[in-house]
Amino acid sequence: MTRVCALLLTAVLLAACGADDWSEPHAKPKAIGTLGPGFIDKRPAPEATITPRPGSWDGVHPPKGMRVVLLSSGEDRETRTLTGAVRAWAEQEDVSLKTVTARDAHQLIPSITRAMDLKPDLIISAGNELVDPLALVTANHLDQHFLIVGAEVAEPTYNVTAADWVGASFRGEGLKMSDSYDASTFTPERANRAVRAGVAAVLNGITGVVIRLD
Repeated sequence: MTRVCALLLTAVLLAACGADDWSEPHAKPKAIGTLGPGFIDKRPAPEATITPRPGSWDGVHPPKGMRVVLLSSGEDRETRTLTGAVRAWAEQEDVSLKTVTARDAHQLIPSITRAMDLKPDLIISAGNELVDPLALVTANHLDQHFLIVGAEVAEPTYNVTAADWVGASFRGEGLKMSDSYDASTFTPERANRAVRAGVAAVLNGITGVVIRLD
């Protein structure tokens, strides 16, 4: 089989399987389902911290094929737990997921740029090392939405949402680690709730806030 035929066959197979190579324009994703009582009582102010009722996000799902980039840095257990939760969520919800990983400090900002160049519906960030670079970059790219899980930026613009919990609220900016920081709180269950609650908020236009889970 010639290379041209092989490429054509691959393209046909991808089309037949409904695969998305992200090369074509993509409609803005809309939430499937609705938020339950207690997610918010009223529209939060910018940079506010909200504490939604547990499970109030369970009825919200992303549309099939939503384009998401998992942006991560770090090999610590906490980051691995967060990235594992994002991958599991993407598989369960049939989300189209691509990954960008910063291997060292010199790659942090370039990795954010690479993630944005893919033009996803949402970039989900995992890893404390990315917090300061995100604070620098995100304010200049308001058309791209970000969800930070397991951490937060100190002064988020409306395109940056965070989902964390007591024990996982690192804010960067050269500040020392909070006394409440507790690596043992990074469990798969908490990470999964942070991803689902955060995505539910973004899909419903509740952005630029910190979602603090119990």
